[in-house]
Amino acid sequence: MNSDSDLQIAGDLLEVLHLLQPAPEHPSTVGGFVGLARSIAADTARWRHLVRYDATTRWYHRLSTGPGYEIWLLSWVPGQRSGLHDHGASSGVLTVLEGQLTERTPRRDRVLGTGAQRVFAPGYVHEVVNDSLEGAVSLHIYFPGLTEMPMVPADGRAGAADQAPHHDAAPAARCAAHPGPEPAPVR
Repeated sequence: MNSDSDLQIAGDLLEVLHLLQPAPEHPSTVGGFVGLARSIAADTARWRHLVRYDATTRWYHRLSTGPGYEIWLLSWVPGQRSGLHDHGASSGVLTVLEGQLTERTPRRDRVLGTGAQRVFAPGYVHEVVNDSLEGAVSLHIYFPGLTEMPMVPADGRAGAADQAPHHDAAPAARCAAHPGPEPAPVR
């Protein structure tokens, strides 16, 4: 049995960096978009100074775009809600940056605190609400970028209501839901 560590056997990691694949400039997988959302969440200097709260309408700001995706920053004062909707052909990652939001689907409610993430596929129906007494901030990545955000009747029977996979991960355009393509999406 060899008592040498794997590091000693493999050699100095700094000597083999040329063998490692570089991180892609733009994500191409769900996991990559989740990781991008987490890295943006951790980089508060990138987004915190942009946040504004508006009591009359939900505030939103397109943070950036990439090939086939867009990233939105949203703020929520207490009581603001998106309305029940889906995201058309887009998949997405919702990350709570500050505060607490409630995600409602036709099947259940989920309270999402700071750092919580939700991943959803096309056709997933939900509503996002700030049920708390404090403001909240969220980050939304849509891939491909949003082209439609159909509102769904309160009974949730339109579309593929809550049939698409949706996953919790530790640590919401064109409607009252999430931002949409520029210049002036309706919230």
